[in-house]
Amino acid sequence: MDIRTVKEFIGADWTVMTQRLADALKSDIALLNSTNESILAHSGKQLRPLLALLFARACSGGIVSEATIRYAVSAELLHNATLLHDDVADDSDQRRGVPTIRSLMGPAVSVLVGDYWLVKAMELMLGEKDGDTRVIRIFSKTLSDLAEGEMLQLQKAQNGDTDKEDYLRIIYNKTASLFEAACVSAAISVSASDAMLKAAHDYAVALGLAFQIKDDILDYDGTESVGKPLGVDIMEQKITMPLLGAMKNAGETEEKRVRGLVKDIVAHPEYRDEIVAFVKSNGGLDYAITELGRYVDEAVLALDVLPDSYEKKCLEELAYFTAKRDM
Repeated sequence: MDIRTVKEFIGADWTVMTQRLADALKSDIALLNSTNESILAHSGKQLRPLLALLFARACSGGIVSEATIRYAVSAELLHNATLLHDDVADDSDQRRGVPTIRSLMGPAVSVLVGDYWLVKAMELMLGEKDGDTRVIRIFSKTLSDLAEGEMLQLQKAQNGDTDKEDYLRIIYNKTASLFEAACVSAAISVSASDAMLKAAHDYAVALGLAFQIKDDILDYDGTESVGKPLGVDIMEQKITMPLLGAMKNAGETEEKRVRGLVKDIVAHPEYRDEIVAFVKSNGGLDYAITELGRYVDEAVLALDVLPDSYEKKCLEELAYFTAKRDM
């Protein structure tokens, strides 16, 4: 099973979601329209709205509501808004293998377009008359999580003292929180039971953590197909799961030495190859792969309360896909 197959299975619901996404971004300003269309043309897997639609259907026997569509679109809008802002913060020239809006049109445009997508997400969350305060709180929390995650990551990068607890908080805030918002809001949209709401939370958080750990593994052991150069994280002084695992295996003396290299890497970019070699020779990738597998298993286990359905099977397969993907 692949993501294209899942989208084909969802069929009309996916078509409605993508049309609603395009409609939400329409403006009478030609430059804004063309910019939005360019972003949509390179919008990646669109995993968050896919998870939202699947989870709603899994909870309801294959039915989605108008609110489900709105919340699914909101998750995708919010995700892309954060990417547009991240590209400015990180001075990124490429994303998904194509030039970023920041590199083509400047940081100000990237921020403004990101703000536009964010506002459109908020409008859809609220709805015209039927905005659910629970969903508004969930997405508001996600926005707070994203900001706190970025600031904590920056603080830890400057200090070079990221530990496993810090790392898990950062990747929850920056990645898993939006997975959680997408799945839980979708479950709410079809009046799911409390047990199903808990399943949505547990599945999405575990899947989001697994998704980011896999990204961090690919940064050390991927290919250029991921759409960014390898070793970006360590050049930005980000201590992620593979490096944490290698330092744990190597012992305190080596950990202290390598943390020193990370703190000095901006002035000494040649340290990158030494750190990558350290991760590979001290079992850092195997450690991260084990942690990845644990979170994938947690995600799949969380689905046990849902009735058997093809949607449930797709959610399970998407969890396993997270561990196997190469981009």
